[in-house]
Amino acid sequence: MMYDHPTPAMSEQDGAHHAAQLLFRIENVPFTRWHTKARVVMGSATFFDAFDALALAFVLPVLVGLWHLTTVQVGVLIAAGYLGQVIGALLFGSLAERYGRVPIVAVAVGLMSAMSIVCALSGNFLMLFVMRFIQGIGVGGEVPIAAAYINELSQANGRGRFFILYELIFPLGLLAAAQVGSFVVPRFGWEYMFLVGGVPGLLILIFLARLPESPRWLISKGRFEKAEEIIRTIEASTSKRSLDPTNNRQEIASRVESLALGLRSQKRASWKELFSPVYRPRTMVVWVLWATSYFVANGINNWLPTLYKTVYNMPLQEALRVASLTNVLSVVAVLGCALLVDRVGRRRWAMGCFVLCGALLGVLAALGAKSALSVMILASSAYAVMGTTTVLLYLYTPEIYPTRMRAIGTGLATSWLRVASATAPAVAGIVLSGQGIAAVFLMFALANVIGLLAAMRMIETTNRALEDISP
Repeated sequence: MMYDHPTPAMSEQDGAHHAAQLLFRIENVPFTRWHTKARVVMGSATFFDAFDALALAFVLPVLVGLWHLTTVQVGVLIAAGYLGQVIGALLFGSLAERYGRVPIVAVAVGLMSAMSIVCALSGNFLMLFVMRFIQGIGVGGEVPIAAAYINELSQANGRGRFFILYELIFPLGLLAAAQVGSFVVPRFGWEYMFLVGGVPGLLILIFLARLPESPRWLISKGRFEKAEEIIRTIEASTSKRSLDPTNNRQEIASRVESLALGLRSQKRASWKELFSPVYRPRTMVVWVLWATSYFVANGINNWLPTLYKTVYNMPLQEALRVASLTNVLSVVAVLGCALLVDRVGRRRWAMGCFVLCGALLGVLAALGAKSALSVMILASSAYAVMGTTTVLLYLYTPEIYPTRMRAIGTGLATSWLRVASATAPAVAGIVLSGQGIAAVFLMFALANVIGLLAAMRMIETTNRALEDISP
């Protein structure tokens, strides 16, 4: 093997060269069982993050009658968790840049799971609002850091499929919340919904504690020895290489030198760089994408169970069961995205989703959303389409930032999903009480136009190494 090893006193130039060799070795190993194991463990945390995020939607139809909640109060309760997620995304993203991906994800998972259990003990509107807000801090911190971590383990070729198969766990978590909610809440009570999400989440901490740190993050901090130890473990998991170190020496040397030149010219990490001439356009585009896609997706998904029961007068169990079908469609759509996104490309996929989702919601609004069947078909389909874009953004956003600011860049971007997700239910509640159900779906349709304009400005990142995308 033609790899150098670090020395105790390494110059800046030698350090950049060694870092480049380590980064090349990460890219040179195809996806193996090692990667799959890391994806499963981190995905388990993300599964319960999704479960906890949607749990309230399947509790609210009961609490509306039990606590005599108005439509505005329903919107405010939904917003509570997302307001906490804004803080969590910013706080934990910053901590992950400083202390590493794995320990900060573990703290976030511990907080969100513990607070899920406390939510089960809430006895009134105000207490549940506060507990959901605190829980949201943990929920908001876990997903963007986990997304950065999985991206950093990936190689350029096939990264989209590898990552979105990991992100498939999020809609599966939403699906599980929907199925569990439709079964548990009518039979055992709303409190058990929160317990089901909280207790297993605490058990995941045992497996997270054994997860290796991101070698790319370790390299960015100059911790070459620890990074090399992890990379050797990855290499030992398979004999396959994208380029053979024996037969492709010249090409390997060229790639390593190119990486080293890029590393030598890199600046010191700072959140202000997000708004530098290189990254400002990327930052603005992804902020709009996150805000518009989640304004639509979470606005629809969090309101549907309550709409079926209050607007269309369905019995509780039937309302929850019909609402759960939305997440079944979403899982199928995300699976299709995982299989096709590396062929279609990030930009074209996002543009197509905004067009199709907007068309479906526009038709629903034009029809007046007069029947539960029309909502079930058109709104559920629109959510499934938009659900692929929300997952795609967890792939795309970490791709457009370098390792030195990947977690904070992703965390800051996802804070806009939290703002949008908090705003959408509250605004929908106000529009519903004043203008009616058709106006709600028209509002969501128009949001897709803004998203489409932003998607047209995306840069294409498909099958490009992370270090090539971001200087």
